Amino acid sequence: MTRNLNIAVASGAVVCLDQITKAWAVAALDDQIIDLVWTLRLRLVHNTGFAFSTGSGLGPVLAIVAIVIVGVLWSSRRRVQGRWATVALGGIIGGALGNLADRVFRGAAWGRGAVVDFIDLQWWPIFNVADASITVGLVIVLFHLYRSDRRRARAAREASG
Repeated sequence: MTRNLNIAVASGAVVCLDQITKAWAVAALDDQIIDLVWTLRLRLVHNTGFAFSTGSGLGPVLAIVAIVIVGVLWSSRRRVQGRWATVALGGIIGGALGNLADRVFRGAAWGRGAVVDFIDLQWWPIFNVADASITVGLVIVLFHLYRSDRRRARAAREASG
């Protein structure tokens, strides 16, 4: 029960933060670019594709894929152990839901909406809070699974001899 609650809270927090920052970006960055530090700047773009703006126009397909991915992640939550990995899984789910919300609610038809991206490093594709949460969460979960597999292999070697 605690694992489910942690995942749900992390997912909800990411969706809220993502949608709040996207609403701010749409209102504040419509006609300007804000330079922050070094190469970091805030610049509004609308992405109708998926990763790195590829697959433009595939919105409905991407929306269905996102729903399936969220379902698969939720159903595999028992494989993820530990607080950090559980929260990271929630971050991945929340990021997927945040971008899905854009596709569903920011367009004229279901799945035709564009994802709002606004964090521009100028040397990496422009992204948003949901994208960052998915990426960081994926790294944490993969590291956790790798470490868990190594522990199991070591325990198996020690048990066999």
